[in-house]
Amino acid sequence: MTVIAFVGAGSVEFTRGLLTDLSTWDHEMAMTWRLHDIDPERLAVAEGVARRLVAERGLRAVVEVHPERDSALAGAEAVVVTVMIGGLSATRADLEIPLTHGLRQTIGDTLGVGGIFRGLRSAGFYSGLAEDCLRLCPEAWILNYTNPMAINIGFLHAIAPELRVLGLCHSVHWTMQTLSELIDVPLADTSFTAAGVNHQAWVLDWRRDGQDLYPILDARIDADPELRRRVRIDMYRRLGRFPTESSEHSAEYVPWYLHHDEEVSRFRLRPAEYVGISEDNVAEYQRTAAAVRDGTPIAFETDAVEYAPQVIHALGTGAAHDVYATVPNRGLVDNLPNEAAVEVPVRVDADGSHPRSVGLLPPACAALNRRFLDVVENTVAAAVCGDPRLVRRAALLDPNTAATLPPDRIDEVLTELSRAHRDTLPPALASHDYTTRDTHPRS
Repeated sequence: MTVIAFVGAGSVEFTRGLLTDLSTWDHEMAMTWRLHDIDPERLAVAEGVARRLVAERGLRAVVEVHPERDSALAGAEAVVVTVMIGGLSATRADLEIPLTHGLRQTIGDTLGVGGIFRGLRSAGFYSGLAEDCLRLCPEAWILNYTNPMAINIGFLHAIAPELRVLGLCHSVHWTMQTLSELIDVPLADTSFTAAGVNHQAWVLDWRRDGQDLYPILDARIDADPELRRRVRIDMYRRLGRFPTESSEHSAEYVPWYLHHDEEVSRFRLRPAEYVGISEDNVAEYQRTAAAVRDGTPIAFETDAVEYAPQVIHALGTGAAHDVYATVPNRGLVDNLPNEAAVEVPVRVDADGSHPRSVGLLPPACAALNRRFLDVVENTVAAAVCGDPRLVRRAALLDPNTAATLPPDRIDEVLTELSRAHRDTLPPALASHDYTTRDTHPRS
């Protein structure tokens, strides 16, 4: 019996997709699905969805509900993490407070001041989770979906390097699906390698039957001026490798787009877009909750493309799966910092995970990744040490923030965000006034 703990199961739509994918292998492996969330209402909805799935498909999976995290984790072999610390109100603050200062972000969950504070307010959760896993399921695989991925994986590695952790994201898969559709080639007929950092990895090689598919993509782009109005198409044409995250995400990781009105218009960017996306997610949850309550149909579409179910299938059956995951850089990407959180190809099987070395990234791609990782490194250190000076330095190094605001204005944004998130930040960082000067700047 493979025991899987879902921490943050109240992220119901995500949980539904993961469970639906897992149901594909129900005949091959006996599973116990332990659902845990701190929100009783959301936990009840997640339970309703899981039990409906089991009943409709005649699954043998056992569904358990655990309001307390300890009982969910005890003896688990996999821990799937899909939490959101602070909820919709925190997302609003991350995007809307900087916007009042002229600092545009689109998503704000990975880099930028939004990503920095999202990572900082998650630190307490991950500290507790790491302690509990070491105590209750030290051999379990922690499969993290929560953003900011590089910051969260870097933090876990810093505080509990002995834990088995994979950061999982579907951006590589869906990027390759999109590219294949653009050139009208079935994804299953292609082979590819991508690497970099999560949300800013690069498609290094892409082929069908040995043929390089990039020239076909080039012709497709040349023939369609509307395609050239996408940020990541523009980045690809300038850098020579396609980035693995959406244009909305990609725009806020570099200094080239959001600071300029004409670029915002040309690339059809929508500052603070993620507030609306988050509101839509809440509405979808409410529709699912109503379906559970009223007994009306719930859609269970099995794609079997999410990586966590594939990892769990490998653990439970010994079957090998090739996924993409965020792991510490130990000889995997030669021109990114050692031990940094990098996204690379990983084979998972009965013996665990086996990240694959990709060698050197193209110089310009590596340069952007290093700037990205500078922000990550300072944010992780700030979370570990509780040092607000490191928060300031992370923001100063962020490409979009630095391109938009002078240092003193950045300090004002940080001060407002630290007050807005005071209840979820590490105590040393809560309500900190960043407009004051460092007493010991060389520390």
